[in-house]
Amino acid sequence: MAFETAHVPPASDAPKAPRRPHSYVVHGRTITDDYAWLKAENWQDVLKDPAALPADIADYLKSENDYAQVALADAAPLRRTLVAEMRGRIREDDSGVPTPDGPFAYYNRHRDGGQHPLICRRPTGSVDDAGAEEILIDGDEEGAGQAFFEIAGAAHSDDHARLAWGADTKGSELHTIRVRDLATGTDAPDRVEATSGEAVWSADGMGFWYVAVDANHRPARVMYHRLGADQADDLPVYTERDSGFFVHIGATQSGGYLTITASDHETSEVHLLDRAAPDGRLRVVQPREPLLIYSVEHRGTDLYILTNADGAEDFKIVTAPVADPGRAHWTDLVPHRAGTMIRHLHVLAAHLVRLEVENARPRIIVRDLATREEHAVAFAEEAYSLGLQPGYAFETATIRFAYSSMTTPTETWDYDCATRARLLRKRQTIPSGHAPEDYVTRRLFATAADGEQVPISLLHRRDLVLDGSAPLLLYGYGAYGTLMPAAFRTNLLSLVDRGFVYAIAHIRGGTEKGWRWYLDGKREKKPNTFSDFVACARALIAANYTSEKRIVAHGGSAGGMLMGAVANLAPELFAGIVADVPFVDVLNTMLDAELPLTPPEWPEWGNPAESEAAFRTILSYSPYDNVAAKAYPAILALGGLTDPRVTYWEPAKWVARLRATMTGGGPVLLRTNMEAGHGGAAGRFDRLEEVALIYGFALAAVANRRRVT
Repeated sequence: MAFETAHVPPASDAPKAPRRPHSYVVHGRTITDDYAWLKAENWQDVLKDPAALPADIADYLKSENDYAQVALADAAPLRRTLVAEMRGRIREDDSGVPTPDGPFAYYNRHRDGGQHPLICRRPTGSVDDAGAEEILIDGDEEGAGQAFFEIAGAAHSDDHARLAWGADTKGSELHTIRVRDLATGTDAPDRVEATSGEAVWSADGMGFWYVAVDANHRPARVMYHRLGADQADDLPVYTERDSGFFVHIGATQSGGYLTITASDHETSEVHLLDRAAPDGRLRVVQPREPLLIYSVEHRGTDLYILTNADGAEDFKIVTAPVADPGRAHWTDLVPHRAGTMIRHLHVLAAHLVRLEVENARPRIIVRDLATREEHAVAFAEEAYSLGLQPGYAFETATIRFAYSSMTTPTETWDYDCATRARLLRKRQTIPSGHAPEDYVTRRLFATAADGEQVPISLLHRRDLVLDGSAPLLLYGYGAYGTLMPAAFRTNLLSLVDRGFVYAIAHIRGGTEKGWRWYLDGKREKKPNTFSDFVACARALIAANYTSEKRIVAHGGSAGGMLMGAVANLAPELFAGIVADVPFVDVLNTMLDAELPLTPPEWPEWGNPAESEAAFRTILSYSPYDNVAAKAYPAILALGGLTDPRVTYWEPAKWVARLRATMTGGGPVLLRTNMEAGHGGAAGRFDRLEEVALIYGFALAAVANRRRVT
């Protein structure tokens, strides 16, 4: 199916959102928003109950869904084929590698045909005994009959008697935590509502800490829940007064301390509380300072701190005494090296382990804390993904890591830090078959407008003729310092086996080339992210991997902003654009301090209400505000009604303005999941339907298009 030949309804039949102009003045500039009415005044209620959506908005979103369904109807057989292919690559009874913790080893698995995970454990000495398994939480059973169901997490008490587990039943990330008695398999009456889903047990197992979400959907308070008590009687432990800071909790690997982290995107502050003393006193490690970021681990009488202090842009590791942990007592242990970013710190009884990245290539460094000798764990492929998987144990020399590349299925390894012995615990199996030698993964570099070298990871079949005729899916994100791994993804094979090249543009805004790479793609430098992506597209064309109008761009959330920006910046390059839960109404959102994420986002994008410079920068690129009278490629925008991160009205407004303004091209389609939020469908097979929708669109966008010479 191609859009040129499919039975796509004419643009004149597309839904037309009525214009209801709303004007306001910022820094002397009048902004008129014709589609502001699509934001429900009762949006907080909609997050809790989708049925609360006003009828006129619900009718409009339904009309868009109906139009998209008709426009994509010719691809329905292809989507069914794609789903079958992708499902055939999933081992349906897949199981994670058990992680030991004293007498038990915990793991997740799925059953044949199951949508949701089963949380399980076995006695440590009976890992191979199927009869020894205990199913602690049956996700399929708990989610039966619910339009949306997702387990947020599960934490067992130190004595292995109870499990605190959280679930979201709306997609709005408002989690209810319950407590399961692991001897009886039943839940206690305790129900802790409106949480972030995180739970950390006190050492005695008589209660747990959690993060409460406020009226504007912000994780703002840490509470302690005593078993058997009513939530109204929970003990306040920490309250964040700054609406720009979100709160998260965790525990040190040693198990000694609860960690409470308040942070935005460029400043953090950590408080410690003895897990054996729920009524004890909080201790701040270092009071917050603008632009100071740090995280904390513990061993004996010392804290181990990963930080950017003292100009350590790519981070360093310091130690400090638990008794007096402030910055004045920080001592360098692993010094800063510009261009080598330390991304993760893991502390065991005798070893310090760090994950670092240099020029978009990750490696693990192990240090013997007694001798200070170090050695590296790295791999030889041009582009690959490497991640630490912290376990429960502290008094151990074993770490676990996962390795994959775009051609190599995921391998899970246990590694002995003392002996350097590796034990392969699991290799991802592809039931329908996979031959890595049939594919090629490469790392290229594009030259950006200012001369920077932008990494590109790509995948294609080895037998592909690189004459510029191949279609190409170009993925990008470029925000929050997020690193996009060159990891194995079975779903991609459905495109690559149909002649696509798949490429990841490691653009500025991420940290593939260190913290500076992130800083050069935020606030006033945000346009670098967009021009980098365009430079990657042009570099791939110049290298004969594809050609103009053979590229489909794909990005989600902040990467959806990227999609909207490049649609305005260089529409001629793309056959299609997929914008998944796209953050495209940047100016209006950043001006609305009541929205869940707005205050914490100001350090990332700038505060246009307070800063005229930030206002003008955002106005210059905000996709919604820069839609112009020009031809646009085919566009598929995907939203989620209960999404608290990128609210449903952002893609809806964007599509409405595109249709009213563009002079040709398209089609422009909007599909809103009325039963899910930011992550889309929660069930693993339901999610395949959404992937097939995207891939079917991509295939249609490039069908019958030939190389432009």
